Amino acid sequence: MRRVDITSLDQRKLTFDTGALIQDFESDGFEKSQAETIVFALTILANVSLDTVYKEMVTGAQQEITVQQVMTHLDSIRKDMVILEKSEFAYLKAENEKMKIELNQLKQQLINETVRIRANNKLDINLERSRVTDLFTDQEKKLMEATTELSKRDTYIKSIISETNNKIDIEIASLKTLIESDKLETIRYLAASVFTCLAIALGFYRFWK
Repeated sequence: MRRVDITSLDQRKLTFDTGALIQDFESDGFEKSQAETIVFALTILANVSLDTVYKEMVTGAQQEITVQQVMTHLDSIRKDMVILEKSEFAYLKAENEKMKIELNQLKQQLINETVRIRANNKLDINLERSRVTDLFTDQEKKLMEATTELSKRDTYIKSIISETNNKIDIEIASLKTLIESDKLETIRYLAASVFTCLAIALGFYRFWK
């Protein structure tokens, strides 16, 4: 058995564009930090899934090397069969059949393990999708509540402003009335003063005349 070389995280290419996915979440109403958190969680999930696949499966290159080794071994067997007796040939043929059966069993185990890993990955993705949907619904609910609260505050502020404007208008009207009253009193006082001065002047005039 040979060790499988697992691609490091910094050299591994994801199957989706994280930048475009963040923009899609932002266009759906998420904040940038929330979108980045969701995409980061999806990236971790993808890397974990890839790690699981790499640990449980062999690479295409390793499988090709194994097949080449088997073919080389079979070629050696064919050369040996030329010089071996019929009994030895029958023995080698039985061993070859046994090897084929074991190889088919390993192939079937590999297929079963692949199906299991895919099913687990699909379940994890569905769970993450459900969590993201719940998070989006909760954020939408909070947004609606905040919008309603802002609308109530706006209505309250408008009512206060309207009431204040009404009070100001009343005070201005009262002030205008008071000013007009003062003007009238001033005019009356001036008129009385003028008439008094005329009367005194007329008295002096008659006195000196």
